[in-house]
This record gives sequence, structure tokens and C-alpha cells, in this order.
Amino acid sequence: MIASTMLDQLPSSPRGRYAPIRAKLLILLADAVSNAASQASLKGAGSGVVSVGDLFAGALIPGILLVVLYLLYIAMTAFFRPATCPPVSVPKDTMPLTVKEVAFGLGAPLLLIVAVLGAILGGVAPPTEAAAIGAAGAVLLAGLRLSVEANSRLSPLLLAGLVSIAAILLLRNTMDLRAGVETISASNAIGIALTLLASLVFFAGFAAGLLVLRKVRQLLPALTSATHITSMVFLILIGASMFSLVFRGFGGDDMVKDILHAMPGGRWGALFMTMLVMFVLGFFLDFIEIVFVVVPLVAPPLIMLGFDPVWLAILMALNLQTSFLTPPFGFALFYLRGAAPPEVTTMQIWRGAIPFIGLQIALIALVALVPSLATWLPSLVAK
Repeated sequence: MIASTMLDQLPSSPRGRYAPIRAKLLILLADAVSNAASQASLKGAGSGVVSVGDLFAGALIPGILLVVLYLLYIAMTAFFRPATCPPVSVPKDTMPLTVKEVAFGLGAPLLLIVAVLGAILGGVAPPTEAAAIGAAGAVLLAGLRLSVEANSRLSPLLLAGLVSIAAILLLRNTMDLRAGVETISASNAIGIALTLLASLVFFAGFAAGLLVLRKVRQLLPALTSATHITSMVFLILIGASMFSLVFRGFGGDDMVKDILHAMPGGRWGALFMTMLVMFVLGFFLDFIEIVFVVVPLVAPPLIMLGFDPVWLAILMALNLQTSFLTPPFGFALFYLRGAAPPEVTTMQIWRGAIPFIGLQIALIALVALVPSLATWLPSLVAK
């Protein structure tokens, strides 16, 4: 939460929030599907183990395919209907982008995403520690971005803090850093010393980042926003847990299971009906409510019908991702509305989103027909 708020200080689009929302979706969905897989395994179906790393790995190939579909559609539209993609008119007095602006606008968020996902997929750190890496990197990047505005001379220390994160991860993977062994070799001692030095540099850079953010009055708003979002998620989680407890107490989960098992078309009919209900609910509900309320009810019966938990979770994630583009609640549409010029109307944005909704539905169908798109990379990472 803090990382996404800090990244708002970087010149990303729109305000850097769309990608963090998708990351939070996978993290929350992993917990819900893992619990569902555990319930199914108690009844003799499924493995009962679904991690956040599995979902990030499973979402990588479908995510790349979705980007390719977007690019192909935009390229074909520009080729066959050039009037709909006019060239951007840049005023003559506009200064060209500098290397520093490009590095902060594109390179900094990309570096942070690679560090967090690389730590999870590479087995360097579990999701909680990887989230700490993301928060620390966001503080350093935001501090470096705002150091000029704050007239601060701490930029070298902030850069050193960023380099120290990469150094710690590299040392963690290449050297033996165990301090409790009886015999400490020379390489072991050197690795521990270098890690301690890099840690000191990191803490110094992190403190410098906090000082810069406090000086430009961005630290308290970021912490406040993170607290609000965390409180909202936990309140929804508490309410959803109470609802699920009461619903199961009255036999509602057995009713849902019987309905899904009795659907025409067998397990594929049950899957289609589940995806359709979640898609319609996405018109009106936030993805957090759907993950905490709907997924725990429908995922266990589907896993018991023989569907792979990781593949099922990726399908649900793609379905909820589609709801980000569906009016009237679509996240992406409201973010685009805030970034678009006044002459672009909300109805134009809604009409423009229709082809991309169709592309995402096509990708859902492709992943459903070819499950290895979602399961191959997690199985490879597990080995």
C-alpha cells in the first residue's frame, strides 16, 4: 500500500495506481484460492497449496499475451483507420524529454516491479518480504525524484541506497551468509561483512528518503493513504469472513456446490456460469468484495470438479481484470477520466473501452482452452 502511494510521486500513468491494483488483486486472490484449495484437499481433491508466487508466475504469460493483443489492435486500427489515431501535436516551444525524465518516468517503476517480482519468482524472498523491498524501493525512488524540489543534497546517498538493495539480493543468491554455523570460512565472513555494509548503506539511504519526503510534505499523506486503504481492506475482510461463516452455518456452501455440480454441461457449464456471475458482479462491485465473498464460495466446488487451482485463479483474475474496464464501476475508466483532457467525454471513454473488453474476453477463452498458458511457468518455477 505504501509502495503504490509513494510511486504516485513518480511521473507514471495515470498516477501509477493501475498496476499496483492488479498486483493487489493477485495477492488477495492467492489467499482466497489457497484456502479454497485447502478445503478441497480435505475432501480428497486438489493439492491444497497455492502461493502468491504461483499466481504471479501463472499470470506472466497471459499478461504478455494481453499486451500483444492490445498492441496488435492499436496497430491495425492505426493502419486501417488512420483518422482515429492522429499524430500528437507538440508545441514548438516544448522542451524534449531528458534522459533523467525518461529514467524516472519509465525506468524507475519498471526497476521496482522487476525487483519485487524477481524476488518472488526467483525464490529470493516470500511475498511479504518482497513487499517490503517494494516499499523501501518506492521510498528511495520518490525521495530521489523529489530531492531537486526539496533542494536536497542527499541524491548520492539515495542512489547508493538503491544500489545497496541490488547488492544485498545479489549477495543473498551468490554467497553463504549463515552466521550461526560452527565453522565460518573466509568467503562466508566476506559475504557477511559485505552484506552488513550494504545494509548500513541501505538504512542511510532509506532515512534520507524519509527526510526528503517529510521536507516536501509527502510522507504523511502517503502513510495516511496507506492506512486508509489497509483499513478498508481489513474491514471488508472481516465483513466477508462473518458473511461466509453465517452462510456456511446455514448450509449455503453445500447449496452452491449442489447448484454448480448440477449445471448443464458438467464442470465446464459450472465454470462458465461462475465466470459469468463474476463478470456481471464486476459491473457494480469492487474486486475486493468479489474476492473475499464470491471466490470462497465457488472455488472449492470448482476445484473438487477437477480444475487446477492456479489455472482457475488466473481465469478469475483475468475476469476481474475485465471488470476494471466495464462501466459503471470500471477502475481504469475513472483513472483515464481523471487524466484525459476535458474535451474527451466519459461516454467516449466507455465506447472506446468496448474493443479492449472484447480482447480480454478472447484471452480468457484462450487460457480456458489452453491451460498450460497459466500452469506451465508455475510448474517450471517449482522445479
